[in-house]
Amino acid sequence: MRKSTRTLLAAALVLGTAAGPAVVPAVAAAPPGAGAVSGPGPAGAVSAPGPAGAVSAPGPAEAVSAVVAGLPRADATAALVRVGGAEGVWRGGAGVHDLESGAPADRSARFRAGSVTKVFTAATVLQLAAEGRIDLDRTARSYLPELIPGRYARVTVRQLLNHTHGIPAAGLPGTTVEEWYAHRFDTYTPRELVRSAVAKPREFRPGTRQHYLNIGYTVAGLIVERVTGDDFEDQVERRILRPLGLRDTYLPRGAAELVGPYNHGYQTMRLDDGTTGLRDVSVWGTSEAWAAGDLVSTTADLERFVEELFAGRVVRGPLLAEMFTLPRVTDLTSGAPAAYSAGLSMKRLGGREVWGKTGGRWGYNTAVASTRDGSRTLVYSVNSTDAKGQDMNRTALGLMVAAYGLPD
Repeated sequence: MRKSTRTLLAAALVLGTAAGPAVVPAVAAAPPGAGAVSGPGPAGAVSAPGPAGAVSAPGPAEAVSAVVAGLPRADATAALVRVGGAEGVWRGGAGVHDLESGAPADRSARFRAGSVTKVFTAATVLQLAAEGRIDLDRTARSYLPELIPGRYARVTVRQLLNHTHGIPAAGLPGTTVEEWYAHRFDTYTPRELVRSAVAKPREFRPGTRQHYLNIGYTVAGLIVERVTGDDFEDQVERRILRPLGLRDTYLPRGAAELVGPYNHGYQTMRLDDGTTGLRDVSVWGTSEAWAAGDLVSTTADLERFVEELFAGRVVRGPLLAEMFTLPRVTDLTSGAPAAYSAGLSMKRLGGREVWGKTGGRWGYNTAVASTRDGSRTLVYSVNSTDAKGQDMNRTALGLMVAAYGLPD
């Protein structure tokens, strides 16, 4: 990694507590205490014995606390964070519920988890594979012959899950955040999205490159429905949400409004008067994301899910290895080695492999992460004002570095 990149990441913790750009007109000054890290104990830390009797190390706890201190600011209005595992526990939150009231952020709030949905979808497919109802080496066309044309006849289920299928993205209207906002209530069916994508030439021969896109998971969701004769959402609920007791997690079936308590999400964009500022984007349809990105959850539920998944209690036996196996191909756009497995991705941080998944919906950035042995887990929801920007949100980046360290 270039020194300049390492320097940028090293500065993430400082950037995370510094004031943002001077011009973000819609961010009002927070009332006293609204930006403070919430939770019992010094700086909001919660220390508790881990499985091995360890307690949270003061370094990471203090670093995570420092990243979220001072919210709201230009890049984020709130953040909810959980660090867990055998190395210790830290739980906290900061920022505001909404900019109008300035009330403190609700630490139990629901949020849009974006592409973290893919972990749930992959786990559902792998459970069905364990039952012999889905064959990872069988082609998608053999399950959906009426939908997948001949040019994609060799795409397998495994390739759908690890983004090596070569199917391009579906065509959706808009090229700017303002245009996407104007279409926020448009609705799409999964089949419409797939038809739009497979009508285009393939990006590469299946299995030869990797390109991270939503479309493979849309096809995977339809295969789940085909082999079970059930709605995709009902299968995820029956197989994962209910058994794990994830009572605050649900799939909204495209609904634009969040159900239950939530902290408002805002996005920087051009406003009606021609100025640039923050617009409340909490209400936004999700039908185009479906099995690839429409999950709603909480940090407590996602932490439990990660703990159970990595312990082998969601996907059992040898099929769990699919989630920790990277295809031996290169990325289509960067040429770097593939970083995505079935549902997860891998980065080396602080000298060890960290597996997990990030997700972004307008106004919200989410991540779940863990070392392979579960010794340190991280879950966060950041109410980002640049949630789908080209660069990683700086508060979110700061949290990842604080929890795990710099990239190797």
